[in-house]
Amino acid sequence: MRSRSRWDTNGRHRAAPVLLTVVLLAGALVGCRSEPPRPVVPEPWPGGVTRPQPWQWQLSGPLDVTVEADVFLLDPVRTTAAETTELRSRGRRLICLVSAGSFTDQDVDAARFPTPVRGRSGAPRGGTWLDVRQWDVLEPVLADRLRLCRGKRFEAVAFTAVDGYAHRSGFPLDFDAQLRFNRRLAELARSLALSPGLVNNVGQVAALAPDFDFAVNEECVRLRQCDRLLPFTEAGKPVLHVEYAGSTADFCVTTVGYGFASMRKQRTLDAWRAPCAY
Repeated sequence: MRSRSRWDTNGRHRAAPVLLTVVLLAGALVGCRSEPPRPVVPEPWPGGVTRPQPWQWQLSGPLDVTVEADVFLLDPVRTTAAETTELRSRGRRLICLVSAGSFTDQDVDAARFPTPVRGRSGAPRGGTWLDVRQWDVLEPVLADRLRLCRGKRFEAVAFTAVDGYAHRSGFPLDFDAQLRFNRRLAELARSLALSPGLVNNVGQVAALAPDFDFAVNEECVRLRQCDRLLPFTEAGKPVLHVEYAGSTADFCVTTVGYGFASMRKQRTLDAWRAPCAY
């Protein structure tokens, strides 16, 4: 009886630390599961690449995934997940084009913009300007547009229609209101693990180059504005440039000298392209 009693006592003493360890491990596991996921911080685009990268901008016609370009700028609604998967399998980097300061009647989310934020027509690609001062109204819609990009495996976003202050938008927008909106866009993109890019808006490049990872420009040669994009290249950030007229033999000398990735396109932005040689 004594030996049995000693065996019970010793067994309990030995079991106690084991039980305590199990309880502590279980608690730790529960604690781990309850921690919120950490946000993904995007790598600044294009991830340390210093040379100009051949690129493609296609918004119309059947998407040609075989184009010899490192970077593709595409419409996230029109482009399918199967197409982005195919491009990623080919090692391409993907940018989605998002209109931040305008909408069109054809946009699937057009009804989400209430009348008070709708301004005049005349925005890029047939759009209607939005009142960018009303961030609380616009932010949920823009966030969903960016989530669509992430869902289709885009890595970066190029924001267009971000210079309403310089146009007859229908609102009394000024330089500072536009600047504040554009910086909020960059912050929103980063919070959703997308690298932000600035389309055109050369008037604010000097102020916004620190906030954006790259620039997309249309016709800086024709408009004689290429030098205004230098804050990006001088900071080691890419400038993706397109001209719609003229010979590449003429304008490439200028833009390649600036360090831009340049090409000639049709205004329809179909698959055709004539890239500059680097």
